[in-house]
Amino acid sequence: MIRTVLVETALFLSPFIAYGLILLALRGSVVPAHWSPRALAACAVLAVLLVAAGLWLFEWDQGARPGSRYVPAHMENGVFVPGRYE
Repeated sequence: MIRTVLVETALFLSPFIAYGLILLALRGSVVPAHWSPRALAACAVLAVLLVAAGLWLFEWDQGARPGSRYVPAHMENGVFVPGRYE
């Protein structure tokens, strides 16, 4: 759970950090006067889209196929076999 929260937080903050780095590279400073409402709105929209895509990818990747059964982790001939869906 904590990994999901940290990844989603990083996805949300990344457009703002990228814009700040662009301001730093182009203007040499990151003062609040350079953060126009239009740029903040664009960063916020992009951040929400990134979070939504990240949540969708996490959910899509973690599910098992319908009708599959879980085979728990076990030992076979002294070798550890991790759990899986069949």
